[in-house]
Parts: sequence; C-alpha cells; structure tokens
Amino acid sequence: MLRALDALRAHSGIDFPPLDITLEKRIPVAAGLGGGSSDAASALHLAQVAWGVRLAPDEEVDLATSVGSDVPFFYSGLAAAFVFGRGDGVSWLPASRLEDLGVLLVTPAFPLSTAKVFARYDDIPLGTSTASVMNDELDGVLLDEPFVDDLLGLASRLRDANDLWKAAASLEPSLPALRDELETATGRPWLMSGSGPTLFALYASAAEAAQAGQDLMGSRSVALDGALVNAVDLIGPEPAWRYP
Repeated sequence: MLRALDALRAHSGIDFPPLDITLEKRIPVAAGLGGGSSDAASALHLAQVAWGVRLAPDEEVDLATSVGSDVPFFYSGLAAAFVFGRGDGVSWLPASRLEDLGVLLVTPAFPLSTAKVFARYDDIPLGTSTASVMNDELDGVLLDEPFVDDLLGLASRLRDANDLWKAAASLEPSLPALRDELETATGRPWLMSGSGPTLFALYASAAEAAQAGQDLMGSRSVALDGALVNAVDLIGPEPAWRYP
C-alpha cells in the first residue's frame, strides 16, 4: 500500500502531504489471495481523490502495473475478469456468467511468502508448462455460454496449470498432502490460488460449495487444523459460508 502511494508521488512529481489511512485486513496475509494487491489498488484510488490527482486511463494502468502485476485487476473494480500479459490486460466478464459459480477456498495455517515462492521458481527446473495452453483454452471458454459448465469441465486440467505450484510445494511439503486429502474428501480437483498456499475447488453454486465446506470440517481432518475455509460466489462481497 505504501509502495502504491510512493509510486503515485513519483509519477506526479509532486511531494504530496502525508495521508492518514486505516487499513482493516480481512484477507489473510501471504495466502495467495491478492490481499496486498487489493490494498494497493484501493490506496491508489483513495490517494488520487485526497490529493486531487487525475490520471489518463493508460497512465492508471501503467502505474498500477508498476506496483504489482495483480494490481490492475483490483484497480479496475471488476468482480471478475480474464487477465493477461503482465497483468496490464484486463478483459471484463459480464456478471450474468458469474452468478452461478461457487468456489470453496481452504487457506492452511502456514503462510507462504510471494517473494520466496518466485525466488524458488527461478531456482528450480520448471519442466513443461501448461499455463499458456490453458490460457488460450480459457480465453475461448470465457466467451462462450454456458460459462459455468465449461469452466467446471476444465477444472481437472486447470489443476496443474499454475506454474508456481512446484515452487510452493517445495517450500511447504505439507501442501501436496493437503491437496491430496482435499481431493480424496471431495472427489474433485483442487487448484492453487496465486503463489499459495490457498487451495480452491469449483462448484456449480455457492450453496453447493458451502455444503462441501461443512462436510469437510465435519470430517475433523488433522490437515485442516487452523485452516480458514470460505465458500463464495464471484460477486460477493460476503462469503456464503465460512469457518471459523
């Protein structure tokens, strides 16, 4: 967030006065959920209002991208989008395609530093990457109807399309074991969000995701000790169900 304010000062070339900002964190830190990026995007919006700065649309995108690759999406204010490039490409998805999709997220008790995951990514052999191939397939799916059915059908292939998975798993060996247990318990593929360690599964509705979450917590799995579990849709802002 502070880096975003510094970037706006540097871009404007003006030494703006300090701002008094209160930040209430609701997204776990180092969870791979974009909490820091969304904070930065909000800070950019608020600082422009407070300081009376007006930027052209292309300037906004460039500034947000300079702060972080996830920041342009959060800055856009869209509920969901197809994001490409360095994060500077944000393609709108209409809400009518999102309202039926449910997502069950499990954030384990251990954090993973985004910087450390990317550093490990640079150090280990990646092998064959499927990310670019899946991006092309997703691009087609997101333009079609019915969106939810097609996306659920792609979930098993998307499972291994996050190139950061290998790096995250090497830093936290209990992460693959947790994913295996979740997949056994739910009978569906689980994907990693961002740089991890949050894992998620896709459902036909938020209500179905909520029921799956309740069933999971009823299993009293040791692997889920201390975990945060949320069933959400993509419209929000509140979860359909959460634990604890």
